[in-house]
Amino acid sequence: MTTMPTLAATSRLAALGMLALLAACQRPTNPVVPAGQAGYDAVVVDPVAATPERYTLRPGDKIAVRVYGESELSVSEIIIDNAGVVSLPLIGDVRAMGSTATELGDLIEAAYAAEFLRDPQVTVFILTAYQRTIAVEGEVKQPGVFPYADGQTLLSALALARSPTETAKLDEIMIFRTIDGQKSAGRFDIRAIRGGRMPDVALVPGDVVVVGYSSVRGAWLDALRALPVVGYFRPVN
Repeated sequence: MTTMPTLAATSRLAALGMLALLAACQRPTNPVVPAGQAGYDAVVVDPVAATPERYTLRPGDKIAVRVYGESELSVSEIIIDNAGVVSLPLIGDVRAMGSTATELGDLIEAAYAAEFLRDPQVTVFILTAYQRTIAVEGEVKQPGVFPYADGQTLLSALALARSPTETAKLDEIMIFRTIDGQKSAGRFDIRAIRGGRMPDVALVPGDVVVVGYSSVRGAWLDALRALPVVGYFRPVN
């Protein structure tokens, strides 16, 4: 005797059919963003340039300038402006960005010696370095902007963001980076990195990490949450 399918069974089949359709129709990862070894090559940086031995000044840094024996020329606190310049008594603007504190002191000494002082002695102190950051966006539990620390990697950045969500597409994690003024991006599979099949990715200040969304996984979780309503089982008579 042929039995009619129950409403629960019909609903279950419909849900599974929807998931299969989503899996078939899910858009592939963006082919413009390179993956695999090409992804690593796209965001590679010179390790020497990425980790300089001496700190170089940048906009936002707060410094002090001491001119020995010349208290009226000394500055107890000044912030390097967005153009990378500081303005000092008598000599005006001096470019600070890209110099170390010692190199900036030498530049200021030369400027004062040229017209105003004989054998000036200048010391530059870094009071507060402008905070370097990375950003983690997309399917993570706590997206945001985080302080950059030397040696930071993709795995440690995801840990800062409290790990990917249940609906994250783990093979579609993007890193966007600016190298010599040019925008670059790479796509990575975090499962391969965690499993040791691919190396972790070293991050640099300013990197933006974006974790993609898996529509299939999201639909599957929605279906699972709906199971108490749909009902897989019938009471036994």
